[in-house]
Amino acid sequence: MMRKIIFSLILISSAGNLLAQDSLATSNFIEDEFDNLIESSNSYQGYKVVDYDALIELRNNTKTHVQKLKNELQEKQGVISEQNDENDSLENNLADTQKELKRVNDEKDAINFLGMPFSKGSYMALMWGIVGVLVLALLFFIYKYKNSHSTTREARQKLKETESEFDAYRAKALEKEQRLGRMLQDEKNKAKE
Repeated sequence: MMRKIIFSLILISSAGNLLAQDSLATSNFIEDEFDNLIESSNSYQGYKVVDYDALIELRNNTKTHVQKLKNELQEKQGVISEQNDENDSLENNLADTQKELKRVNDEKDAINFLGMPFSKGSYMALMWGIVGVLVLALLFFIYKYKNSHSTTREARQKLKETESEFDAYRAKALEKEQRLGRMLQDEKNKAKE
């Protein structure tokens, strides 16, 4: 696109240069014909006498040449106008293409997450936020687990202590019961005798 615009500008400037060169060549052509006419004319009492037919031919040649120049000028102006129109069209195409490119880049940079478009930066921030929340939740549950695990360990330890105390108490109670049972039996035996 940019190359076409640059090419069009170069073409317009070169057309202007050619137009200037043609006008110089034209002025030289007409000037040469006038010089030839003056040189070929005769002098009479300090005046130049010009051949009528040569003067008419010079006028016709000048008219023809001026008409050619006008036609060339109109053609070149038409070409310049076409190039300007093409240049405007190219600029409009360039603007449309740049808008389309921006839209495509925006779409390319956007990520759809849960049906909503996010830019890459906001998507990354959202993902890292979710990861951060999950890590914090994991740390919280690990803390709670360790806390409850230590509480459970303490409870088990106390249970073991209580069980051992209970076993000791039961053993003492059993021993006491057996002793009381023997004493009772001894007393029954004494009472029978």
